Amino acid sequence: MPLSTQIKSISYIKSHAAEVLDRLNEEREPIVITQNGEAKAVLVDVRTYEQSQETMALLKILAIADQEIESGDTVPIEEVMKEFGVKDTRG
Repeated sequence: MPLSTQIKSISYIKSHAAEVLDRLNEEREPIVITQNGEAKAVLVDVRTYEQSQETMALLKILAIADQEIESGDTVPIEEVMKEFGVKDTRG
C-alpha cells in the first residue's frame, strides 16, 4: 500500500484512535500524521517498531565490524576457533 494513502491529520487520529490502532495492528502499515498540513510523525505498530530496532542494532554491529576490519583490528579465525573449542574441519 502506498504511503500516500496512509496520511492522516492529527485531528483524524484523535477522533478515530481505536480504529487507527486496529488498522495498524491488522495491516502493519505506517501512518504519517500531519499537523497544519505538514508531516510531523509516523505511527507504527509495536511489532514493526521492534523489528526496525533489531534491524538497526544489527546494522550498527555490522558497521562497527567493517570499521574494525578496515583498521586491521582483527583476529585470525583459527585463534577464535581455538578459544571456543571448535575443531577445524576444513580439509
